[in-house]
Amino acid sequence: MTKVTIYHNPRCSKSRQTLALLREQGVEPEIIEYLQNPPDVNQLKDIASRLNVEPQELVRAKEHRALGIEDPPTARGWLEHMAKNPQIIQRPIVIKGKNACLGRPPENVLEMI
Repeated sequence: MTKVTIYHNPRCSKSRQTLALLREQGVEPEIIEYLQNPPDVNQLKDIASRLNVEPQELVRAKEHRALGIEDPPTARGWLEHMAKNPQIIQRPIVIKGKNACLGRPPENVLEMI
């Protein structure tokens, strides 16, 4: 069976719901609490690639604005910005094999498992 990983924030209701849904489906994922163990630039680049999105699409706009920092001019800049400020990363992100999805809504993960 292919390993499933969730980038999880236990304070986020959607993240908790997604984790619960995975477990209801008999999947016990590797849990990465990304605020305590932030992904680095290369991991974020890989996640964006698996999601088939540009790096800035992984950013939570409200949290980014709260930092009062200008938008980075490049994709690499966005990756570095997220690595330094993990609270702005969309959540939860679930990875299985070469695929990934955002658990917003949580039911999105059902297609992967």
